[in-house]
Amino acid sequence: MDGDRMFELAQELAVAKGRRDVAAALALCHPDMVLETPAFGTAAQGIAANEKALTRFFASFPDYEVTLRGHADDGETLVCWGTARMTMTGDRFGVVPAGGRAELPVFLEFGFRDGLIARERFFFDLSELCAQSGVSTDAVRAKLPAGGGA
Repeated sequence: MDGDRMFELAQELAVAKGRRDVAAALALCHPDMVLETPAFGTAAQGIAANEKALTRFFASFPDYEVTLRGHADDGETLVCWGTARMTMTGDRFGVVPAGGRAELPVFLEFGFRDGLIARERFFFDLSELCAQSGVSTDAVRAKLPAGGGA
């Protein structure tokens, strides 16, 4: 796939997620889409699992947005970097957040199939998210699944 088209899809996904528009985000994804968030130890495969993961993520981070600042590709894989902004809410992670909006550097790796996004790996520093959210990283880690779906 052309690198410009890959980045266009990644940008469209970022905009859809910034609007918390799960349907628009999923429309950009291959039916076998795999969404991995290593900081949370989670992976979701398939549209139904991705819908559940995104809905749950937006419930925990209702003002999530990401700005992609740069990218590179090799014709098959796209990597992007930028900044995510989000406020941790609720008690999903077994903590009561202080309510501050976190601003974090992020790195994303995308794979594609049939003109759609087939894989996203979303990397960020969990400790920094916790610090900016006013919660204990150890307490959050204790609530995270061991490789299960978030």
